[in-house]
Amino acid sequence: MKPFTFKQFEVQQDRCAMKIGTDAVLLGAWTSLESRPFSILDIGAGTGVIALMLAQRSNAELIDAIEIDDEAYEQCVDNFENSPWGDRLFCYHASLEEFTEEIEDEYDVIISNPPFYSEDYKTDNNQRDLARFADALPFEHLIDSASILLSEAGVFNVIIPFKEEDYFIQLAAKKHLYPNKILHVKGNPSSEIKRSLIAFSFSELGPEINELIIETERHQYTEDYINLTKDFYLKM
Repeated sequence: MKPFTFKQFEVQQDRCAMKIGTDAVLLGAWTSLESRPFSILDIGAGTGVIALMLAQRSNAELIDAIEIDDEAYEQCVDNFENSPWGDRLFCYHASLEEFTEEIEDEYDVIISNPPFYSEDYKTDNNQRDLARFADALPFEHLIDSASILLSEAGVFNVIIPFKEEDYFIQLAAKKHLYPNKILHVKGNPSSEIKRSLIAFSFSELGPEINELIIETERHQYTEDYINLTKDFYLKM
C-alpha cells in the first residue's frame, strides 16, 4: 500500500487497521490552536495523522500520542520519526487508563477521533474491531481521562457520530466539560448530518454551532471544505 501523501508529510498506513479518512483530516484541520498551546495530546493516534497535522499547524513543543495496538503504535512512531517535526512528537504504547494513571502532565489541547461503532456485530479482524468499536474506548472512559489530563484553560476536541452528540455532551457535563464550539458535517446539501466535531472546555461559553458540507456533488468539493483542508491535501 502506498503512503498517504500530504503537502508537508507522508503517512504510512499499511499496518494500521483504520486507514486515513475524512474524519481524522477534519478534526486535525478544525481544532483551534488560537491559544498557542505548549502541549497537545492525541488519544488513540492510529497512524498519527492528527498529531502530525497539529505539528504542522502549531509551534507546540510537546505533542504526545497514545496508541494501544502494537502494529499501529509501531507505525505511528515511524511516521513521527520520518516527519519534519520528529523532535516534538512522541507516541506512548499504552492504554488510556495506564497513561492517565502514570502521566502527571496536563495538556493544553487534547484531540481524539475515538472508535464509535456501537453496532452489535464484530468482524473476524480483531485489530480492526479494536480500532472501530466503542467498547474498546467507551465514551465515559475517554471523557473521564480527558478531564484529568486537560489543563485548566485547555480544550478537548472530538469527532463523533451526530446521533451520539447529545449523549456525549451529557456525559461531559458530569465532568464539568462544556461544548464551546460544534461543527455539524454533511456529505452533501441534501444528506443528513453525519458527524459532530465538538470542542469542550471547563468554561460554559456557548456553544457556537456551524455547519460544513463536504461536496455539492461527487468529487465537487465546497469552498468551505477546500478552505479547511487546503493546507494538507495535495489536490486542494
